[in-house]
Amino acid sequence: MKLRFTKMQGAGNDFVVLDGTRAPLALTPEQVQRLGDRRFGVGADQILLIERSSTPGVDFRYRIYNNTGDEVEHCGNGARCFVRYVREHGLTDKRNVRVETVNNLLELRWQDDGRVTVDMNAPIFDLAQVPFDAEGLARRDVNGFALWPLELGDGDRVEVAVLSMGNPHAVRRVDDIERAPVELEGPQIESHERFPRKVNAGFMQLVDRTHIKLRVYERDAGETLACGTGACAAVVAGIRLGWLDQKVDVEARGGRLTIEWVGGNAPVFMTGPAETVFEGEIEL
Repeated sequence: MKLRFTKMQGAGNDFVVLDGTRAPLALTPEQVQRLGDRRFGVGADQILLIERSSTPGVDFRYRIYNNTGDEVEHCGNGARCFVRYVREHGLTDKRNVRVETVNNLLELRWQDDGRVTVDMNAPIFDLAQVPFDAEGLARRDVNGFALWPLELGDGDRVEVAVLSMGNPHAVRRVDDIERAPVELEGPQIESHERFPRKVNAGFMQLVDRTHIKLRVYERDAGETLACGTGACAAVVAGIRLGWLDQKVDVEARGGRLTIEWVGGNAPVFMTGPAETVFEGEIEL
């Protein structure tokens, strides 16, 4: 079949966006993999499928697939691209859009400067919900928040903060983001046995209390140029550990995101760019 698509990016995190609002669109894992393949398909970190919602008061539903073909829970950069897409393609003229994912209800706000603010919901600290198996581990508390030791395959031990932003995250502090062992440690943390559903591995350098640099080795995607939920997780962890203020600029390799969190059960707000790269058609 011939399939129309839109290629989009948010801070360098790139997506193939598909419109399933006019007719149901069911893709096989193999077709999703083809779309995400940078040599034989369009190429993207993730595939986004936009659908109508049947839930009262919710505007849309969107589904997120890694380029492995697996459906995942959440993607902050994708959510921003979603808002630009539905507005540019005449699916809504609202500035505030409510959208449901497989496990979340998101509030998205279009800003005057073209950036998008996403209500990412409250962070989750319950280890069973991440999920993370901490049995037998000795935690180290900093400012009342736990850092957990992970044994890696080369015999090294690293400490990570563990939380969920609707998807699992492990955040590790490093002194120099450019020299951080992302390629070496990222895959080991991502597939560590303590995370039964794998995990997104974040490497965070503190610049000051309102500015961090971040690289993320994403679950089933490898290192990407930016990760919205990873930026939220890093800032939340930094705030809980006493390292950061409530509003932080996150410098990723693909661009800048602004994260705000007042603590407690309050939602995390992420503001950043979303751009259309090109549109096209592919035979699947």
